Amino acid sequence: MLTYISVIAPIFILLVLSLSIAKDIFYFLRPLPCEYRKILENYFLYYQRLSPEKKLDFERRVNRFIRLKHFIPRNLEKISDEMKVLVSASAVQLTFGLNEIYLTHFDRILIYPNSYYSTVNRRYHKGEVNPRWGTIALSWKDFLEGFEHPTSAINLGLHEMAHALHLEDKIVNRSRSFLNEKLLDAYKELSTKTIEKIRNDEDNFFRKYAGQNEEEFFAVSVETFFEKPEEFLANHPKLYHIMAGLLQQDPLEVYMSVAA
Repeated sequence: MLTYISVIAPIFILLVLSLSIAKDIFYFLRPLPCEYRKILENYFLYYQRLSPEKKLDFERRVNRFIRLKHFIPRNLEKISDEMKVLVSASAVQLTFGLNEIYLTHFDRILIYPNSYYSTVNRRYHKGEVNPRWGTIALSWKDFLEGFEHPTSAINLGLHEMAHALHLEDKIVNRSRSFLNEKLLDAYKELSTKTIEKIRNDEDNFFRKYAGQNEEEFFAVSVETFFEKPEEFLANHPKLYHIMAGLLQQDPLEVYMSVAA
């Protein structure tokens, strides 16, 4: 009897594991639901500008991002489909040029109706990223304002996802060090000089908030990179090309392909 159990038990475990893996593969590879796709088609400009082939890849990544995260309502009755899709799409937009990066350290996304009070630093926030708790928090009102003004270079979704991306590259996990180290060194050198110029009012291209520190400069640079690429390239060509290399994509190429 014991011999029989010792033989069957490993087979049973392997079978369960195989079924679980097969289920996960099916779960992550299945098409984005039609109602989710409609949200992208109606509201997400970056997605609208992609080729049909890249749209399919974008949809797949959005679908997987949604499945990997826990969306938690704060002072809201529930998380809507629009919230899940648009927040996930913001992350996918940022990481679309990279190789399957899903910000795995940050598995919880908290959504508030508007700005919220943080008991940690005792001030109101529109959004924040907390690596200790693996959370990304967003004010839905301020998140939507980024879509209402798509060329303002103020986009809360991109801003907070940029913080998460920057941190994810430093955190010890399976996604670590996906940003090119040589380009990062070049970026840090250039960002230090630019931050100093912003603080001294010698550079007015980026908004003043970018001069807070390296982390905020990176987040603001990401917003500007996607929403004002032509102006970014004209004012800071070297930095623009570094950003394009780090993220492995160029928004101008997307815009030009649509125009063609």
